[in-house]
Amino acid sequence: MAEYWTLDDFEIGRLLGRGKFGQVWLARERKSGFVVALKIIPIKEIQSAETVRQIRREIEIHSNLKHDNILRMYGHFYDRDSIYLILEYAGKGEFFRFLSEKGGRFSEEEAAAYIRQVISALVYMREHSVIHRDIKPENLLLGCDDQLKIADFGWAVHNADKRRMTFCGTMEYLAPEMVNNEMHNGSIDLWCLGILTYEFLIGKTPFESKNRNMREAYKKISSLKYSIPETVGSNASDFISRLLVLNPGDRMDLGDALRHPFISRPG
Repeated sequence: MAEYWTLDDFEIGRLLGRGKFGQVWLARERKSGFVVALKIIPIKEIQSAETVRQIRREIEIHSNLKHDNILRMYGHFYDRDSIYLILEYAGKGEFFRFLSEKGGRFSEEEAAAYIRQVISALVYMREHSVIHRDIKPENLLLGCDDQLKIADFGWAVHNADKRRMTFCGTMEYLAPEMVNNEMHNGSIDLWCLGILTYEFLIGKTPFESKNRNMREAYKKISSLKYSIPETVGSNASDFISRLLVLNPGDRMDLGDALRHPFISRPG
């Protein structure tokens, strides 16, 4: 692919999805024929200095991450109307839709295989001092080779050991320290990993509330009020419970997660 682009360098195909800012389109670079996903962010939607900083940070972080389980960002460009992010095309699309097609949940073997890929990506991000801060099925994609891809780095930040106060993420995936307006660090991704595992196995999140009542959800999170059905195996149950821990420092680390019997099962 070229080092510099304009919109004329691409043939635009069908709409793939919509994000917090802009839309994602299937596209083909005219010169090479290389198929990509082109995220188009209209400049008129960028209405604050904070949003500008967030998009700049997303580009800076995402473009430097190169891992099989992280959606690649090949480059970016802009014109008078929009900012364009050139992204890897994940042929099987949104993981959330794939999960729905599987009946809303995976077998323990399937869940472990996909969670192992998430952990692998998180280990890589930790090595590069990056926190994602919004791990959830909607931010995962699936390649044609069945490789899970973490996407959407809009809330990602550098300095994994630095404690932060920014309130961000998705309601039912929020960690207790976020709910309680306390400082947080990289362990916030460990909490999200626990929620994701629960949802993969059970088909819903552990702190769901009626009618998405925010106050009720926050109360459940702060008191760690959840249960794991008896149908879930003991290894999977232990894996979840060692991640969904109120004190961030007591959560299972990524190395232990990879070695846990739920993840390191034979085959």
